[in-house]
Amino acid sequence: MMSNKTFKLWFGRTIVLILCFTLTGCIYWWRAFQTYRQLDQFDNNFTVVNTDDFTLRFNNPIMYSEDFVSLSGLRPSYSDPLGEGRRWSYWFHKVDRNQKPILPEVKFFFNLDFNKENRLIAWTFSELFLRIAPAEFLEVSLRSLAGAEINEGAKQMRANADHIEKIAASLPKKESVLAELGEPLEIIDVSDEQEIYLYHFLLETMGIKKGYEDRALSEVKLTFDKKTDELIRMAGRFAGVKLSIKYRKYLEETQASL
Repeated sequence: MMSNKTFKLWFGRTIVLILCFTLTGCIYWWRAFQTYRQLDQFDNNFTVVNTDDFTLRFNNPIMYSEDFVSLSGLRPSYSDPLGEGRRWSYWFHKVDRNQKPILPEVKFFFNLDFNKENRLIAWTFSELFLRIAPAEFLEVSLRSLAGAEINEGAKQMRANADHIEKIAASLPKKESVLAELGEPLEIIDVSDEQEIYLYHFLLETMGIKKGYEDRALSEVKLTFDKKTDELIRMAGRFAGVKLSIKYRKYLEETQASL
């Protein structure tokens, strides 16, 4: 028979668990955390498909479609049948300071594929997005999240560069980036060595969770080396997902390990 002290301890823990999993976002964050833990065995849990676009396949899917909505606060632009599951598409359109579309039109997308159980099985980044986040750097950034520092309060992760692999890719040049994205909203003079090109992209969405309205606007900052015109950093938030890649840092650490 369970002692009174043991029963109280068990009962207290049970109540805490019930409260936790009924709080908005708690269970969603927990499944996202479990997906993050899969990164420790990246090649067992994920497959990278790099063609014209870049797809991360989830071999052992955990997250549900509603987990993504709960965490990001944003519904997709489109939801279409895909076999027995569905494909969610998030489209981002280049806009001016008044959030009006800029012509000629510049846009890119993310696709999220879900199976018949509504679990996330694939995340695809469009070809245009790869112009500012080349596939080689995007993959190594994902791999570097293994062992990342986690800020539980802010629900954010900081990548651990100790997990990077060798990269032989060249850095994107300003000329090629401008050819795809057009002129920036603003050019910020950081120093004699660096400048930031600022772009705004507005998400086309079927719905925004109350309190998350600001997340529909993506502010993308591209840092260029003034002397070489190389893109050395990309930072932005896309559908609630913050992404920052220091390209030169990866190259320098990779070259140092060769």
